[in-house]
This record gives sequence, C-alpha cells and structure tokens, in this order.
Amino acid sequence: MTELLFRAEPYLQAGDARVIAHTPEGGLVVDRSVFYPTGGGQPGDSGVLDWDGGRVPIATTIKVEGGLALLPAEPLPMPPVGSPVRMLLDWTRRHRHMRIHTALHLLSVVIPLPVTGGQITADRGRLDFDMPDPPDPAAIEGVLNSLIARDLAVTEDWITDDELEANPGLVKTMSVRPPMGQGRVRLIRIGAGSDQIDLQPCGGTHVARTGEIGRVEIGKIEKKGRINRRVSVHLSD
Repeated sequence: MTELLFRAEPYLQAGDARVIAHTPEGGLVVDRSVFYPTGGGQPGDSGVLDWDGGRVPIATTIKVEGGLALLPAEPLPMPPVGSPVRMLLDWTRRHRHMRIHTALHLLSVVIPLPVTGGQITADRGRLDFDMPDPPDPAAIEGVLNSLIARDLAVTEDWITDDELEANPGLVKTMSVRPPMGQGRVRLIRIGAGSDQIDLQPCGGTHVARTGEIGRVEIGKIEKKGRINRRVSVHLSD
C-alpha cells in the first residue's frame, strides 16, 4: 500500500518514493506519495517525477488496487519497478484546491442544509444543496468572508466507525458516505473550543487556517432540480 504523506503533511511539496508497480493504463504505483488522489470532489494532484534516467510530468493521481498511481501526462520512458524517484508537487494548483476545499466546508456552515454534491477546481468550487428556495448570494458571500476573516484553525481528529455511526449528524452529504471499514474515520475541525464552527468527515487536504483562503465571491446560484440549488465559490485571486 502507498503511504499517504499528504495526510500528515499537507504542505509537503516534494518527497522521495520508490516505484512498486506499473498499471495497465500506464500509471506508476509508488510506495509513498505527496500527491493527493482524485476523491471526495477534489482533483488528483499533478507535478513531476524525477528519476535517474529521466523526468516524467504527472497529469493526475488516482486510487488503484494496492495504493496510488501517478498518471504521466506524456508517453515518455518510465522508471522501472524498484526505481527510487523524486516527487515534485505542482504546489500552486494543490494550494488552490486546499483553499477552495476549506471554503466549501465553511459554505456548509453558512448554508446548514443537506449537501447533495460537490466539486473542486483550482479556481472555484461548488456545493449542491437540498434547498427549495434560493438564498441571497450577497448575504451568503458576506457571512462566508466574515468566517474566513476570523482566521480559525483547521485541524484534524479521528473517530471510530462505531462513533460515526452513533453521530450521523456529522455527515452533511446525502449521496456520498465517508469511507468506512478501516476502523476509523478522519474528521476536519474548523475552530476550537467555543470558537468551533464545523466538524465533519473528510479525507481531503485543507489549509491550516481559514484566513489563508483569502476573499471569495459567490457566483450565480443555479437550480439543479425541484429542490436542488448549486452554489459556487470563486477565489478572488
């Protein structure tokens, strides 16, 4: 299995690994990874893989049986199984994903309704809500930016599968359940003590403090069904 270096150190921009397999699709399975794989609405990371004999640009990262696979952006010579490699993350893109992802957690605080879907890109993110009536975008934007400006700490915690089952209110998503079956589930906490404003299961990467998100804008709120509304968040820079 691949050791998830990004889980403990989301700000790690480079790292060493070893190729443990090639996939039929042309991917490289590594024994440890700074690259986050596609999942939970967050895109897989991209970057560069250096090895003694070449350099391979990485287009994205995905989950495969046995670990994580880095998918080359071009059909170039691949490092053999067993080769040591150096991973160089496209940090600018990843950091924007982290800012958007944390902003979406805050959006779910501003709009405390069941979430039916979500997606993250480097420029914007969106959540779909079970919401019959559209909210005022300006009001949502104002409250969201005020939460960001509080510069609250973003930390992680862990609970057991049984504890999550006993606290179903922690899960805000209607269509996607948190990954369970490994004995414990990761929680992302925003704020602490009396300043805590959010706690929910999440496997993605996040900024360390909400102030790091920067100012955001709310885009057009779209109707996506009888009681479904899509709310988009855009980074201002």
